[in-house]
Amino acid sequence: ARRHDVFLARPRGWRNQVWETDHVQVPVLVDVEGTGRRPWITWFTDCATNAITGLAVTPGYPSRESVLAALRSAVLREDPYGPFGGLPEKVRVDRGKDFLSTMVMAVFDVLDVTVEDLPAYTPHLKGTVEGLNRAVEAMFLAALTGYARQPRPGKRPSRPKDEILLGFEDFTARLLEWVQWWNTSHRPAPLGGRTPLQAWQADPTPLRDVPATDLWTFTLQDAGTRTLTTRGIRFRKRDYAAAWMTGKTGIRVQVRYMPHHDHRIEVFDVATGRYLGPADLADQATEDQVSAVRRVRAARTRRLRKDLEASQRERYAAATEPGPPRCLGALSAAEADRELGEASESDLSKLALPDLIPHSPPPAHWRTPPALAAGTAPLPPVSAPADPPQDAPPEPDTHPAGDA
Repeated sequence: ARRHDVFLARPRGWRNQVWETDHVQVPVLVDVEGTGRRPWITWFTDCATNAITGLAVTPGYPSRESVLAALRSAVLREDPYGPFGGLPEKVRVDRGKDFLSTMVMAVFDVLDVTVEDLPAYTPHLKGTVEGLNRAVEAMFLAALTGYARQPRPGKRPSRPKDEILLGFEDFTARLLEWVQWWNTSHRPAPLGGRTPLQAWQADPTPLRDVPATDLWTFTLQDAGTRTLTTRGIRFRKRDYAAAWMTGKTGIRVQVRYMPHHDHRIEVFDVATGRYLGPADLADQATEDQVSAVRRVRAARTRRLRKDLEASQRERYAAATEPGPPRCLGALSAAEADRELGEASESDLSKLALPDLIPHSPPPAHWRTPPALAAGTAPLPPVSAPADPPQDAPPEPDTHPAGDA
């Protein structure tokens, strides 16, 4: 229905007045460690000049880490990011949970950037970035090897077996080259024959810059304070250590980290706020160990998926007369015992042994059912309390008689 509606165009405004951001999954298979995957692009675009101010490419599903990486590349104007950048006044998002996460919203708040959360199913309200998502496919992605939407002859189109996919590094390099062409050579129709770079340089609006070190600090997630011990810094039940920690045992430090980058944390002094340095995970596994763990996890995933499909595959007898459904699939007694035994070994509720330590009996003045009183263990004998002084007032009854 939206194809037949009429939408008004917003005024162009000035540079960095409004940015729009979005995730888009590219329809291109890319070789990621031997597996064909469709990467995701997270980018920011300036609505006044149609310039792509920054982007980040993620081999798998994007997260708030992708948003923060793209935001850093969009704000910084130093090489290799410039000349586009600076802080925008407003950023439009489309209800994406990564863009509206607590951490990302806190970063925008610190940077004094207003976030406009658009209603659902309104892509026309952020037409600049939606147009960019369509343009990148038609102008760049459709010509790459591994394009998933390429028409193929035959009733069942399939990819050629000898097709060589682009590596992730090669794909990212080509995408950045296309972004450079878009910003410096492409002339979008709304700009009246100018390139985004020419429109950006012709705009006299002053820019708000943030130093790279401060921006890096603002876009890290705060994990609270810790005490530096002889084993380093304890974070998420693991130890992190670095050479700069020598001679600083006992100081209080603040820990910050990039989401999902659990191999390294960034450490700051609590008293002065000064950056002390990074700390790496102690006793980190080798690449061979990580590869072996991934292979074991993949094999377990395939086994669990196969078991799930087998458990959901039920066959019923065909009926020619009215009657209840009859499930097929006979089991021998040995097969049933074996399957029930495997289930009992994984059932933690049966291993809890709730009757190992019997409950103590309730106080004598409680009205207790006989069955409950019989199933409890007697209390251990205790010595009688000393008689209170004669002039001491009697203690109040804290357990009045009645139903427990």
